[in-house]
Amino acid sequence: MTSVSHCFKTLRDRGECALIPFITAGDPDLETTAKALSVLAQSGADIIELGVPYSDPLADGPVIQAAATRALNRGVKLEGVLKLVEDFTKEYKTPIVLFIYYNPIYYRGVDSFLAQIAAAGVKGLVVPDLPLEEADNLLKPASEMGIEVTLLVAPTSPIERIKAIAQQSQGFTYLVSVTGVTGVRSQVASRVKELIASMRTVTDKPIGVGFGISTPEQALQVKQWGADAVIVGSAIVKRLAENPPEAGLKSIAEFCHSLKQAIING
Repeated sequence: MTSVSHCFKTLRDRGECALIPFITAGDPDLETTAKALSVLAQSGADIIELGVPYSDPLADGPVIQAAATRALNRGVKLEGVLKLVEDFTKEYKTPIVLFIYYNPIYYRGVDSFLAQIAAAGVKGLVVPDLPLEEADNLLKPASEMGIEVTLLVAPTSPIERIKAIAQQSQGFTYLVSVTGVTGVRSQVASRVKELIASMRTVTDKPIGVGFGISTPEQALQVKQWGADAVIVGSAIVKRLAENPPEAGLKSIAEFCHSLKQAIING
């Protein structure tokens, strides 16, 4: 499986922006999640962000929170999620990035957790409640196992903190486009354009923008503002939640394709 960094390098060499869809593992069930990973990989996804259900998801909006709750109620655990990743990596090169809160990592022990996910083929981590000041405890051992830990930049961060986060972040730097939680929004905050420009003055690492992007038009706008990746979550999770499994899979395939076409052709 391709690393996150290599994926970005390949896309940059072609002058392309990455599409990173997000889904919650186990909603509506693990079987559908396995199919969804394949569907997204076949429909334009360059990297896939896979959310591990957690009982106290502070960064997640109502759509993803509800999906995580349904998955937990079905008994979905990390081991089941990693089995999906392991099966997926046998067939596809699309890198899988786990979106997971720190408590499950701490509970298992950092080294044990990293060994477990590396064996399954996970290539990246996003840990939304991991502060920069404590990130080194995860970044260094993860890097030794070939796993890139991507850090988040809040839209309210001063430039010096953005620089410090970008220096430590691996794979890419994740710019949160709004203050608050994930969710579908009618428009992307125009301040994102200024934030991307500011980030460019302190880092040459790829910049991914997420939280609130829900249409091909918004995806194109973020690309035109200079982002290296567009991250779309709630709008995809919602399509899986509001339809029977097969219809949901068809819907996310069409939506993912439309997002990719917008950022390629725009």
